[in-house]
Amino acid sequence: MRRVALGGVPRAGKGVVGFLGAGNYAGRVLIPAFKAAGASLHSVVSGGGVSAVHFGKKFGFGHATTDTAAVLNDPAIDTVVIATRHDAHAAQVLGALRAGKHVFCEKPLCLTLAELAQIESEVAQRPDQHLMVGFNRRFAPQVAKMKALLAPIEAPKSIIITVNAGEIPPDHWTQDPAVGGGRIIGEACHFIDLARFLAGHPITAHHAVAMGRHPSVPVTDDKAILTLQFADGSIATIQYLANGDKGFPKERVEVFAAGRVLQLDNFLKLRSWGWKGFSTMNLWRQDKGQMACAAAFYANVTRGAAPVIPRDELFEVARCTIEVAQLARLSEQ
Repeated sequence: MRRVALGGVPRAGKGVVGFLGAGNYAGRVLIPAFKAAGASLHSVVSGGGVSAVHFGKKFGFGHATTDTAAVLNDPAIDTVVIATRHDAHAAQVLGALRAGKHVFCEKPLCLTLAELAQIESEVAQRPDQHLMVGFNRRFAPQVAKMKALLAPIEAPKSIIITVNAGEIPPDHWTQDPAVGGGRIIGEACHFIDLARFLAGHPITAHHAVAMGRHPSVPVTDDKAILTLQFADGSIATIQYLANGDKGFPKERVEVFAAGRVLQLDNFLKLRSWGWKGFSTMNLWRQDKGQMACAAAFYANVTRGAAPVIPRDELFEVARCTIEVAQLARLSEQ
């Protein structure tokens, strides 16, 4: 499909964005988030072209196309957002970096340690380019409040994150280790990053165990317990479970620290015990931080500020996620 003009082309300059991928999440969340941040939406790419034209017209992109290379090679575009299937991420991140672009990649960054090593090497040669992964939960307003409350506490923290993930058919592309990476790499990475953010210290050890084989349970990695240890002595347990009921909250985050407790339910209700002057922070509408995440990245790109999430932290979380996914699969055997 040739590139189709959809209106006026945004002027070249910092913050001119090309989108790779025009699926449901891109159209429902990411594109609106970047538009709200003030991004100049230049081009959008999709495999068949139909969704690119649809979202291109809806959100005011200058062009819709099926040609990824044309977007990467366009000098008018200086920022690329990657929202394709997971197995395409690593190659597209590398291609965008080599084309001199700033890169926002929807999670996961990559699927293998070999891909991660390539990305780390490329980023090391390009200190002037931004690389960001869409770990939006650390930007949620209630998580920001938790982080502020925990900041003065020097004692180690115990973090428990329970994810009522819901079943996805075992033949869905996200469950395929070669295409989606499995659900630990594809989604549980969010919660490894969230635990890393709340702990505020590097991950020093990790482990994983998945539910054992049973005739009634498909062999997938979406019923697993992940454990993390941090450099300051903090610990985290992530219960990523697809065998629960829809009526139970999808995500719950609890932190025990220095005789106090924080509990966040479904990014709606934050409660505390032991904090003087703070008891609750409730929202009328769920906010997982997607808008704030895109806005923070875009603002830093246009201002030339430091990365929103330090690069070594992105790589640390990616490495930990890939390794715990491998451990979970081994534990099923």
